[in-house]
This record gives sequence, structure tokens and C-alpha cells, in this order.
Amino acid sequence: DHKSLKYIFTQRELNIRQRRWLELLKDYNTNIQYHPRKANVVADALSRKSGMIAGIKVEEEIIRDLERLDIKLYVRGQHGYWASLRVEPDLIFRIKE
Repeated sequence: DHKSLKYIFTQRELNIRQRRWLELLKDYNTNIQYHPRKANVVADALSRKSGMIAGIKVEEEIIRDLERLDIKLYVRGQHGYWASLRVEPDLIFRIKE
């Protein structure tokens, strides 16, 4: 919850996190609006989704490399590939080898 960002430009004293946000925002013309969690249901649900699902375009060679690592790849689409990929600890270990 980042409701405190709504008041970042009017506060006299800022903590370290707020200072970092202010440093990031100072170069932009911003209008910060707070949306309560219940008013932003879709974004909240997406931010809490477990695993990693991404749309990626990959080359044939990359697909073969992934198959050699025993990664299950579900391919759809005509102009690219849509893949569902979940990285498990044992996969990370095999990649490091």
C-alpha cells in the first residue's frame, strides 16, 4: 500500500523510502492519485498471482535449449510463441551447472 505517496510533495520530513520515491518522481510532471485496494481489484489480483506467466517471442534455438533442460513449454500463436514457464530451484541449479 503506497497511500503515503499521495502526500509526498507536502510532507516536511521524509523517511529514506519516501526520499527515494521523491528523487525518482522529481523529473516528471506527476499527479499521484490513491486507489484503495477494493477499487483496483484487477491489478491487485494480478500482482498476487503465483508463479510466472509471460508472453515471450523466442527463436527455435532457444526452444531446443529449453527442451534439453526438461522445461515444459506450451506453444501457441502464429507470429510468435506464448510460453508458460515456472522456474523451480532445481532448474536454477541445472542452469548454473
